[in-house]
Amino acid sequence: MRRMAAMVAPLGIFGGTFDPIHLGHLELAREVRDALELAAVRLIPAGDPPHRAAPVATAIHRLAMVELAIEDLPGLEVDRREIDRPGRSYTVLTLESLRAEDPARPLALIVGADAFAGFPDWHRWREIFLLAHVVVVARPGIPFPGPLAPALADEWTHRQVDEPQALHDATAGAIFVQSITPHDISASSIRLQLARGAEGIAAVRGLLPPVVLAYIDRNQIYRSRPDAT
Repeated sequence: MRRMAAMVAPLGIFGGTFDPIHLGHLELAREVRDALELAAVRLIPAGDPPHRAAPVATAIHRLAMVELAIEDLPGLEVDRREIDRPGRSYTVLTLESLRAEDPARPLALIVGADAFAGFPDWHRWREIFLLAHVVVVARPGIPFPGPLAPALADEWTHRQVDEPQALHDATAGAIFVQSITPHDISASSIRLQLARGAEGIAAVRGLLPPVVLAYIDRNQIYRSRPDAT
């Protein structure tokens, strides 16, 4: 691990398309922040995600929805750098940018178990461990890790830690698994409902912040291409 006297709490990094952002995203971010005593969790909407189909909503709409969703939630922040940066939204480039801004702050990249298992397909994936810790969120009762590619299994063996204090004691390099409360909410299901119009709006109430739902309705987002992933 990259050890350096950490004078500040780690900053959580939580990327995604947020198409749209929903309560599952927000509760995950808040739960991880509280459990690991992070200074904040920064939500970073992807501009051009490299590992999935293009988002349905435009980058500007997705950014606006995240801004609305977190405006009354202390400890959550929004970062627009992937939307403003041209080209693919590679995580390693985002982490390099954040690291350059504050070399002494620990960074904690928050990823799901499936995303972590796919790390070997990510751009310059090994360098991620030089720039940040990796916090893998896992659902209670679901064994983790499952089968991993040999190269990633080797990183797991050498980097996995059992105590969250390790995220505070070094700026990067650890892998920590954090169990979270499961929330059975998916953005793709929300989009399918919203494609139905007013009936769909009623069906998704309670799944995303009211201010975000109002924004979606006002701007007529997700009335087409609801099946995009």
